[in-house]
Amino acid sequence: LAELVAARRGDIATYQDRLSRQAKESEEAEARILHETADLEGAEQAVATLMEERGARLSTVNEREAQLRGLRDSLNDLRDLRGKQEVRQTQLQLRTENLLEHVARRYQLDLRAFTTDAFAFQKTLSVVTKRREKPEMAASDATPPEGQPAGTAVPTSEANLEQIIADLTRSLDNMGPVNLDAVHEYDELEERYRFLETQNSDLIAARREVLDVITRINSTTQKLFAETFAQVRINFREMFGELFDGGRADLSLQDENDPLNCGIEITARPPGKQLQSVSLLSGGERTMTAVALLFAIYMVRPSPFCILDEMDAPLDESNINRFIRVLERFVSQSQFIIITHNKRTIAKADILYGVTMEERGVSKLVGMRLAAEKGSDGELRRTTSNGNGDGSAAREQRARQGQFAMAGEAEEHRRDVAARR
Repeated sequence: LAELVAARRGDIATYQDRLSRQAKESEEAEARILHETADLEGAEQAVATLMEERGARLSTVNEREAQLRGLRDSLNDLRDLRGKQEVRQTQLQLRTENLLEHVARRYQLDLRAFTTDAFAFQKTLSVVTKRREKPEMAASDATPPEGQPAGTAVPTSEANLEQIIADLTRSLDNMGPVNLDAVHEYDELEERYRFLETQNSDLIAARREVLDVITRINSTTQKLFAETFAQVRINFREMFGELFDGGRADLSLQDENDPLNCGIEITARPPGKQLQSVSLLSGGERTMTAVALLFAIYMVRPSPFCILDEMDAPLDESNINRFIRVLERFVSQSQFIIITHNKRTIAKADILYGVTMEERGVSKLVGMRLAAEKGSDGELRRTTSNGNGDGSAAREQRARQGQFAMAGEAEEHRRDVAARR
């Protein structure tokens, strides 16, 4: 119990200490609250003052905005008035220009360079006025009274002046325009006419010559085309029969009246099939027909180079042999560059180029020359096809050896790359 009483007393002392600290903190907090309250009141007074200033400034801003709106309205009105005045000015300028053009066109008089002559005006006005008066008063009006100098203004009313202007205008209209430069203008126009007439005659003659040249060119072209087409047609029939071991093919013009602009229809009948258009044949038959047409044209007009891109891809073994047999006929007069995957076609090549990719994304070109065999006397001997396929087999064997050699070179290059890495 003594220990418990001592513990409770210690707790009481602790609580009393805490109460004293809390009381002190409460006093300090009340002091701060009073200070903050005073600051709040000052701030509220400052806010009220600022609100009053804001209201005054807002009223000033509203007044200025109203003035600005008024100025903008007046500016818009002035702009509208300015636009109307500009339109009016433009209309007056156009009217003035029209009057100047009318006077210049009707009376050949440029009012821009016109200068008034008061003496001539008075004299003309006096003459016209005397003509309008009675004949018996004309003699007395011709002599001016004593004390009146000659050439003085003749008093007339506005109605009389308008009538005089109308009479003078009528007299000018009856007289008609007088062009003092008519002779000079006629000479210039006549010279211009002669020049244009000469140019026109030259153009007509040149047109006639060009039409004659075009006619001769068309006639010569049609003649040459007809001869070439007839020869190609004969060659195509022979070449088609040779490639297909029979059959019949022909070329025809779609419009014989216009051979230079019309198309050419190709009809073909392989052995055992009906005559039909080339578009209805199979892929291999179309290829062989195209080869026949190509070599038929070569027989008429040979070319030094020919590039064939996988032409033998759709051909079977028998067609490949026919294709190669026909190709050998033209090797002596043309150089053929053939892109192919067929081993029989490769075996007929003199030089072989292959593209390999040893590293990913890096292509390499490998070339190989297929040398001819040597005989017992040491001379080069060219193997030829003898019908039983011995020569082709030998060249095919060399082609395989070339492929193996290229594969060996590629493997060796890959090993070198791996060693360097």
